[in-house]
Formats: sequence, structure tokens, C-alpha cells
Amino acid sequence: MLADVLQLIFLMSSSIGAKVEGAWWNLIRDDLRIIFALGLFFFNLLILAVFIYLAGLVVVGKKRALLSGAIIISLLGTVLSTLFFMFLPYRLLALALSVILWLLLIKRVYGIGWPTAIAVGSLAMVIFLAITVLLALFFGIMEVLIERFPLLFCIF
Repeated sequence: MLADVLQLIFLMSSSIGAKVEGAWWNLIRDDLRIIFALGLFFFNLLILAVFIYLAGLVVVGKKRALLSGAIIISLLGTVLSTLFFMFLPYRLLALALSVILWLLLIKRVYGIGWPTAIAVGSLAMVIFLAITVLLALFFGIMEVLIERFPLLFCIF
């Protein structure tokens, strides 16, 4: 199992370095796809919960922002947003409902108002983007991103 994951990471990094086009999902063996998908889901859930928790600590303080609350927010938000995008025919409507849902979850779990929920959600996104850019710079992926998406990085 670990050898398969390491092989997948090596293949993904070599395909990015070689600028090979194709879906990385096809690099996973058929019998391991469900295990990989579940592992990726729980890993993303944990990372999202940490970002929401950190944003909650900054905005609402340690008394209201608990890691268990952030895990509940990220689990319910991820599952319900996925259902919105799966079953609603209009993507813009699904996106709007997902944003409202995330803000409502933050508002209810942390016991705060709408402006504070917007602040927590915005700060969580800023923390996520900052860490993502730092990791991309650290791993040297930024060059590949700039080449593939030049309009996004016209500032650089």
C-alpha cells in the first residue's frame, strides 16, 4: 500500500516535471481507487478543519472556536456542498447555496453573527491561500503553475 502511494507520488511529480497531460486519477490502480478517494477525503477534511479552527481562533477567540466544532463544520459543509453540486442542475445556484451553507454552519457552530461568520470564512480562505503559495514555492511548483495559468499570475 505504501509502495503504491509512493509510486503514485513519483509518477505525479515526474508527469508534472515532464509536462505530460492526462488525469492523475488513471495512475491509481483500480482496486485502490476507493481507498485512495476515502483517504483523500479524510485528509482534506482534516486540513480544512485546521484552517477553519485557526481562523476561528483569530476572529472569535479560544472559548468559542473548538477543533471539534471546526471538524463538524468541515464535515457537514463538505458533504452537503458535494450533494448540492451533484444534484442541482445549475452550478451557480449550487455555488451560492454552498457559500450560504458554509457561512450558516460557521454561524451556528461558533454562535456568532453573520459579519463575524463572513470574517471567519474569509480568513480561513486567506490562510489556505497563503499556506498553499508557500508550499508551492517550497516544492518548486510555482513555475509550473505560472506556465499553465499565465493570466492568474500576470502580477509576477
